[in-house]
Amino acid sequence: MTEQSKSGRARGAGGGRRRKQRAKRRKAPILMSGAVAVLVLGGAGLGYVYFKLDGNLKGVDINAQLGTERPDDVDNGSLDILVLGSDSRSGDNGAYGKDEGGARSDTAMVVHVYEGHKKASVVSIPRDTLIDRPACADERGTAVPGEHRAMFNTAYEVGGPACAVKTVESMSGIRMDHYIEVDFTGFKKLIDELGGVEITTTQAIKDSKSHLDLAPGTHTLDGEQSLGLVRTRKSVGDGSDLGRIQLQQAFMKAFIDQVKDVGVFSNPTKLYGLADAATKAITPDSELDSVQELMGFAKGLSGIGPQNVHMVTLPVEYDPRDPNRVVPLEAQSRQVWKALKSDLPIPASATKDTATGKADGVVK
Repeated sequence: MTEQSKSGRARGAGGGRRRKQRAKRRKAPILMSGAVAVLVLGGAGLGYVYFKLDGNLKGVDINAQLGTERPDDVDNGSLDILVLGSDSRSGDNGAYGKDEGGARSDTAMVVHVYEGHKKASVVSIPRDTLIDRPACADERGTAVPGEHRAMFNTAYEVGGPACAVKTVESMSGIRMDHYIEVDFTGFKKLIDELGGVEITTTQAIKDSKSHLDLAPGTHTLDGEQSLGLVRTRKSVGDGSDLGRIQLQQAFMKAFIDQVKDVGVFSNPTKLYGLADAATKAITPDSELDSVQELMGFAKGLSGIGPQNVHMVTLPVEYDPRDPNRVVPLEAQSRQVWKALKSDLPIPASATKDTATGKADGVVK
């Protein structure tokens, strides 16, 4: 760890940003990061494993890369986190496609935890959304020019995590407090350690690209099947990324339920396996890259269940110039971001008459 990162962490612990001071009281129901933290929390007495688990975590210093040209850090008691699922095909992820030397954000969610930390809203951003991508710098400091009508997921591809965060902040006007990235292989292993996730399908899902074949009914999905579900696109709804997002949101709620009910705290061996898999599955920002910080970040997660999480997709319509892409509905998107910035519920009018993907209810 560099002297700069050490001093930065000390500032976060003792003074620094006001939101950081209250990190240990927060509850964050996030698909991966919340699960990681609550599982690690259960092992708080197992001090001998801290070194091993800390070694699994590799942080990204988003604050240093973005500097001061960011939205204001509004101190209203809320918390905003960008959660990305990376579709890198390097290493073990090569089974899901050719490694062409880059990665894109296959899944993107802005998680807003409200003041009081009893409820949250999740806004999924379709990866095919055409946006004005701001100029940014990649992880080596190389300047990356902005682009008009760029696909949202290219921000991560050309500039890495910091560029993805800057793009979301540019779209929303909301400062992201944290960043969490999850990869394919880590996702699979975490689900397998968890013992699977139970979902119910209301129709058959058979997708050759995601290798998923499910009959209607209740299933306990292992890691490979869970990954297939959240990647399924062509065989549900209208075959768009919007339909896949609806599957992802349904799976997220099932995952939260499963973590809450798994009963790992009475089984130290299972707990350690879950914590090990979970800390290997994610790349957090540098303020969450230790077991202690993750524990503080998600302490009290058990107070938030699926019924307390409101999930929406960024209001979009199919692009008139390219039906394979979507564009934000400006007025309704502003309603979404304004509500979150003001720590208010997202109004129903913001998502009325938007493109949906037509896969709602396929998974329960």
